[in-house]
Amino acid sequence: MPVYEYRCNDCRRRISLYIRGLSESPEPVCTNCGGKNLTRLFSTFARLKTDKDVYENILSDSDLVKGMMANDPRALVEWSRRMEGTEGEKSPEYEEMMERMERGERWEKVVGDMQERELASSETSELEE
Repeated sequence: MPVYEYRCNDCRRRISLYIRGLSESPEPVCTNCGGKNLTRLFSTFARLKTDKDVYENILSDSDLVKGMMANDPRALVEWSRRMEGTEGEKSPEYEEMMERMERGERWEKVVGDMQERELASSETSELEE
């Protein structure tokens, strides 16, 4: 009984759908927003690692350590990817932040932009009430 992963193109969330049988091929629907505009993702299998294994892997990569020490946003994204796996689904905001930093935008700029957007959104909500 396979589990398929999709990215919802409406709400940008990653979802997992359990398919009960091989002959069953339902039209996938986002469990978050109900959207039908989904893209099938290639799934990876899980391999359990201890925290020690993860940290040793990171610290043994001298280029990554140098990038982290230099506050390189791409190194922070790589560090985050290596630490992933136990905290569950990522929010669209997290995905956006990682994508922007992977392109080389500074962490301070990305976070500042997102905070400004959140502040503007909350002010708009207050005015509507």
